[in-house]
Amino acid sequence: MGSAFLLFAGGLNGLILPIRGEIEGFTAASLGLLGTGWALGYVMGCLFTPWLVKRVGHIRAFGAMCAIAAITVLASLLFLTPWVWIPLRGLCGFCFAGAAMVVESWLNDKADNKSRGRIFGIYTMVNLGATTAGQLVITLGDPSGYLFFVLAAMIYCTALLPTAMSATTTPTALVSVKLDLKRLWRNSPIAVFSVLMVGVSNAAFGSLSAVYAARIGLTLSDVALFASVPVLAGALAQVPVGALSDRLDRRVVLVGVALLGLCADLIFIFAGLEGVTLTLAVAAVFGASVYAMYPLIVAHANDHAAPGTSLQVSGGLLLVFGVGSIVGPTIAGFAMTGLGTSALFWVTGSAHVLLILFALLRIRTRAPVPQEDKTAFKAAPSTRAMTPETAVLAGEDEVPAATKE
Repeated sequence: MGSAFLLFAGGLNGLILPIRGEIEGFTAASLGLLGTGWALGYVMGCLFTPWLVKRVGHIRAFGAMCAIAAITVLASLLFLTPWVWIPLRGLCGFCFAGAAMVVESWLNDKADNKSRGRIFGIYTMVNLGATTAGQLVITLGDPSGYLFFVLAAMIYCTALLPTAMSATTTPTALVSVKLDLKRLWRNSPIAVFSVLMVGVSNAAFGSLSAVYAARIGLTLSDVALFASVPVLAGALAQVPVGALSDRLDRRVVLVGVALLGLCADLIFIFAGLEGVTLTLAVAAVFGASVYAMYPLIVAHANDHAAPGTSLQVSGGLLLVFGVGSIVGPTIAGFAMTGLGTSALFWVTGSAHVLLILFALLRIRTRAPVPQEDKTAFKAAPSTRAMTPETAVLAGEDEVPAATKE
């Protein structure tokens, strides 16, 4: 329940800001920096939340995170300027990551090996449904007023109630993962480079898709769909992509998926789409490709990981993804300001081209993993809501004592 309220408020908050910023006349560059602030705060939250929880406990940390997130939304309503919104968005990203880590730690503590897969599946569906519902609720009112800011703040506060009123025992310490780029690169260069490019692409689109949709003339309800449909398509695409990658060289599947994303990029740039249905259809193709890449990359990296190190690999890749998420919205925002609306897809398309070229190079220089040595593909929730605790909840590895703080 706490996670559902948290993701609902997060979906609403993440969409109302670029829409309201567009109404207020903010530049695309400043709106892109909102995504950069969020990503930077989110990475910091993943790194420092274990220390905070160790100091004050799970319930207090979760309550503080939700309360501060609510404050950032209301402060954004009071100060309608991007230079206040950007640091507030970073603070909200920090709180969002921390709250998600507490929820996942709690679920992980209650799960056993028999129930872990089912719990993770339910948790993923709840997060996806709540985020989508939060985005779509914006179609029910006027984004130029105060309604959606107040509603998001109220739901952030509501998210802390289930844990605050819970009589169950608090879980064990959170997982702490440190970034070791040299070790990650030795394990799988293609995973490190690809997840960086996917971070650039996905964060650029996630931060500025609403701005793009508004500037090409879509209505408010269609803007919400343009932001939501790709995420839903990406979640659905993970099933066939995962099944295919378990049978073929994952790098070949990754190139195929990236080519599909590149085709969508080129259509958005050159086709001059007319009609909402066609635009949403191409957005679905885009989402089906770009949001299926991350779990595919993690699965490939884990194919090469030494026994007992999958958690460190997955956590490290998440932090590399976070670095890409910091860079992507900034580049795309300034590109849209200087070159026009379609520059968003010039940025995502460039990331996909670089990914494809590097993957083809690695396919030529390194043999594929033998079929009997491959790990099972695991679907993942939206990367926007992933933390190092997500890998634990997904059952990727037993957690070494050294990673608990």
